[in-house]
Amino acid sequence: MSGPTLFLIAGEPSGDALGARLMAAAKRLTGGSVRFVGIGGEKMAAEGLQSLFPMGELTLFGIFELLPHLPNLIRRIDQTVAEILRIRPDAVVGIDSPGFTLRVAKKVKAARAGIPLIHYVAPTVWAWKPRRAAKYAAIYDHLLAILPFEPPYFEREGLPCSFVGHSVVESGAGAGDAARFRAQHGLTEGDRLVAVLPGSRRGEVTRLLPVFRETLERLTSTHQSLVVVVPTVATVRDRVAVELAGWPLRTILVEGDPAKYDAFAAAEVALAASGTVALELALARLPAVVAYRLNPVTVALYRRLIRVKYVNLVNLMLDRMLVPELLQEDCRPDRLAVELGRLLDDPAARQAQIDGVAEVAGWLGQGGTPPSERAARVILDVIERHRDGTAGGP
Repeated sequence: MSGPTLFLIAGEPSGDALGARLMAAAKRLTGGSVRFVGIGGEKMAAEGLQSLFPMGELTLFGIFELLPHLPNLIRRIDQTVAEILRIRPDAVVGIDSPGFTLRVAKKVKAARAGIPLIHYVAPTVWAWKPRRAAKYAAIYDHLLAILPFEPPYFEREGLPCSFVGHSVVESGAGAGDAARFRAQHGLTEGDRLVAVLPGSRRGEVTRLLPVFRETLERLTSTHQSLVVVVPTVATVRDRVAVELAGWPLRTILVEGDPAKYDAFAAAEVALAASGTVALELALARLPAVVAYRLNPVTVALYRRLIRVKYVNLVNLMLDRMLVPELLQEDCRPDRLAVELGRLLDDPAARQAQIDGVAEVAGWLGQGGTPPSERAARVILDVIERHRDGTAGGP
């Protein structure tokens, strides 16, 4: 099969990374004949995507964070649907960000355009809102799952679902160069590096960085040689830089995956916002403390719906609290300082995390066929089946 056109939609940095790897894999599998259109960020742009509009407009989270931007979001949904119907691609692939991608897919479905609709990253129906499985089955033609236990939730609703593995295993998170990082930034043998990751959304940075700052201030009295490295992304870099300007200890701001993974290799511990980065830290074998805060009203609504004990996927898959999680009212400098200090001072505690995450890395697909290649093969197969007029998927 030659020359398929894929309309890809990513709404946040983690989806941009997934989309970029998917694009690279699809180019390899088609000999470069595949064409891409849609919405993405800087990584997808590097693979050849010219975004319909800046992906940053979609990087929103939480009910009250979303409301002020709702009119523009509705306008962008309609613009995206109109472009899909104009181009008539061989498939539309929404990458996570269901607040946007699901609404686009629903409108394309209603238009009876006959375009295969695929979603990459299954919604966590095992954690909350189990009815979403039926909702997705009514709209999509195929679903790509990143966790091995997810397909049955959707297949029982009649939606073909393929486990492709978690693309984070392709990130290179475990291949950083500690010596290079320390040399580049003039770190001495005595400097103890702490990686601080406040998230990739503006709201996350605003809520978490002040808490993280006070946490580290509490540790400086007993850990005088601490140096902080803060990996960030373009969408929030300026805001992070302003926040770091007043910190009372040395900080290093880096951007881009190679620098981030070098920082992981050089660091002893990490303090991170909950999210995909927690898996990157696991793959890098970097012991961490995970923290998160949301608007209290948003959290009150979520807590009525959540059905799992943990937010960190490492803890979920192990069914135990390996990586400390301090969320919402527990996301306090005093609590965070205790947990981070324990990892800094106790080599056995650090090693326990390292040993535990190795098992999870295997479950996520590390060491097998790259997840992006598996995902690309499924998408191309769905397109071929659609062209042949056959139903279902692999």
